[in-house]
Amino acid sequence: MKPLSLFNRILILIAALTIIPSYFTPLWQISLWAPQYPEGLNMKIWIDHLSGNVDQINGVNHYIGMRHIGDEMFPEFCFLIYVIGGLIAMGLAAFVIGRRWSLYGFFALIALFGMGVLVDMYRWGYQYGHNLDPKAAIKVEGMSYQPPLIGYKELLNFLAYSGPDTGSWILIGGACLLILAIVRDKMEKSIPLTK
Repeated sequence: MKPLSLFNRILILIAALTIIPSYFTPLWQISLWAPQYPEGLNMKIWIDHLSGNVDQINGVNHYIGMRHIGDEMFPEFCFLIYVIGGLIAMGLAAFVIGRRWSLYGFFALIALFGMGVLVDMYRWGYQYGHNLDPKAAIKVEGMSYQPPLIGYKELLNFLAYSGPDTGSWILIGGACLLILAIVRDKMEKSIPLTK
């Protein structure tokens, strides 16, 4: 099987290296705005912890019966560092191997990881927004408070936003480099060889 071009292998290497910042930058963010919080409340989700206005968000959510948010709510924090490390290792291996199957395999792993994160975020948001304390001070019949997976959503007098943060945008950029490598590889394969 014909090896990948040097340019495409470099794209794989850069894509693998773009995963490293996910150890040092927030991956996801959830923000809330309301008349009493015009500056907004923000929670950032990192590879192994939460940061931001978590205590204030917990204080607001307590009145409508939502569970306390804490690092313990995310068992993913215990193993995500290893999953990310495995992705980096697979990317470096794909660069060294330099074959078409290694490029496609690495891209498939990145895509599966991205889909897994979205499914996991949806599952967490659903459970968090629907499993409410029946003894809550404020109850609105039939109302759930599931935050949006991506984008904006009105929740009572709050505007909620959820979406990728710095680390995820860098990862998305790395995935785009892999797509570029795949497109280039297909184009190189379709160009007839000339003597």
